[in-house]
Amino acid sequence: MNIIEKSDDELFAIAHPMWEDLIKYSNAGEYGKFIRNFSYELLFGLNEVEIGKQFAKSELTRSLDPSYDFLGCIRRGEHVSFLYRVRSTKKEGEWLGRMVLGYNKEDEIKIYGASVF
Repeated sequence: MNIIEKSDDELFAIAHPMWEDLIKYSNAGEYGKFIRNFSYELLFGLNEVEIGKQFAKSELTRSLDPSYDFLGCIRRGEHVSFLYRVRSTKKEGEWLGRMVLGYNKEDEIKIYGASVF
């Protein structure tokens, strides 16, 4: 199955709760829960030492406002990128959040990329 074939409503029903979990577990510093929906490919490529430092030291990743603005999605190949405007409860300004979803080999939808910049 290819995720790009899903309707917008189907995609939003899947993506937004996953995004909300990323924000929640990032703020809480709960690494195990933060990565629970990551694809094997994403987990394999992560530098766990750097991720651990981010959770321990990054004011932004520990103060994401749970309110966000959905900006849109981009379908490409076998993945859909979701774009969000995010804010911090401690830092001024706005950031772009991105989450990429696709199917894994077991036909489960997983996160293939996630970032705030």
